[in-house]
Amino acid sequence: MNSVTSVLSANPTQLQTPDHFAITFAPLSLEEVYAQADDAANGAIVVMSGMVRNQTDGKPVVALEYQAYEPMAMQIFKQIAAEIRQTWVEVTRVVIHHRTGKLGIGEISVLVAVGCPHRSEAFAACKYAIDTLKHNAPIWKKEWYSGQDGTLSGSWVSIGACEPSPEGC
Repeated sequence: MNSVTSVLSANPTQLQTPDHFAITFAPLSLEEVYAQADDAANGAIVVMSGMVRNQTDGKPVVALEYQAYEPMAMQIFKQIAAEIRQTWVEVTRVVIHHRTGKLGIGEISVLVAVGCPHRSEAFAACKYAIDTLKHNAPIWKKEWYSGQDGTLSGSWVSIGACEPSPEGC
């Protein structure tokens, strides 16, 4: 199942400016997310792209598999956008897209984009969005490892299990 939602901004001066949220099996598009974050009032668009890397804690990873409780995850995405708008009131757009299914090395698993008149607020809001998503959204990943004998094994890890730190999750 794929969920896609566009919502009108909670910012009264930007009533016609939609935020955009998606959870999908389909590959994510940097160009699409950038376009959804674009607005004539923007001086900056910050995009964070999370992708599948080839190792975790020194263990060779061959793939990640994502599952989400979509209705609740979409609500969390909307809540993140609302919190961003309360903290950084000039934000024009918030876009959050997350993949589900099995992804190979180098594939994009999550895209977060924030449009804003000023870069410092866009960077801060984007960091807040990904850190909060990782901590609060009901999204799980299974890390698939390759053994020395070529066998595959995997273990499920809650993305929300991260501990807040100065560096983020």
